[in-house]
Amino acid sequence: MNYYCVIILTVNNTAGVMSHITNLFARRAFNLEGILCSRIDDGSLSQVYLLVNKDDRLEQIIKQLMKLYDVIHVSVCTHCDGHVFEHLDKLVRRAVCMYK
Repeated sequence: MNYYCVIILTVNNTAGVMSHITNLFARRAFNLEGILCSRIDDGSLSQVYLLVNKDDRLEQIIKQLMKLYDVIHVSVCTHCDGHVFEHLDKLVRRAVCMYK
């Protein structure tokens, strides 16, 4: 059984947008298991991937995300299993080991 889903956001690439997104989750005591963000197009937009546990409160959080000023589009991938986040975690751990 898949316990995770990935929320995919297209946002304006402005200062504070990530803070607004993560604060929304923090205020609702909803844990973010992983965050991946990258600029897209000409750099004025970013794509944000949030790995979260499937939860009854998720629908309400998605509605709140859509109300944020800098959020342009929200989609949810319920059949995603978070493998991208696992690969990135391994890569980061290797990089950290190299600096020790």
